[in-house]
Amino acid sequence: MSCVFCDTDGGTVLWRDAALRVVLADEPGYPGFCRVIANPHVAEFSDLDAPSRAHLMETVAAVERAVRHVMKPGKVNLASLGNQVPHVHWHVIPRYADDAHFPKPIWASPERDVAEARIHEREALSMGLRDAVAREMQGVAAARRPG
Repeated sequence: MSCVFCDTDGGTVLWRDAALRVVLADEPGYPGFCRVIANPHVAEFSDLDAPSRAHLMETVAAVERAVRHVMKPGKVNLASLGNQVPHVHWHVIPRYADDAHFPKPIWASPERDVAEARIHEREALSMGLRDAVAREMQGVAAARRPG
């Protein structure tokens, strides 16, 4: 059986190491939507060993910090579903009171249309995510180094 996260990067790679990668997802209407994807094909979070789980969650927190800093959302949603793609990954989604689905999940029916100019503004902001994620991941790596 084919897996999109095994067969492709799953988006534009912002950062990666041997265990996982951070990608900018191509989700229409949601600039700055990132995914943190485990590199090995495992379906459930508990399939990872404890150090891998800890590293994944530290990375999710680092990506959330980067998204908050760069995108300036009203809220960040974190989700790990895997119903359609049973490969461990986390969604890090900047949310705004004027986005198409707010306050519902982005997978719900839209509540409103969003002005293209607003989406373009957020696309421009998202160009800063690569550097912001890299800075945050340097902090994660420094915290993991002994002594």
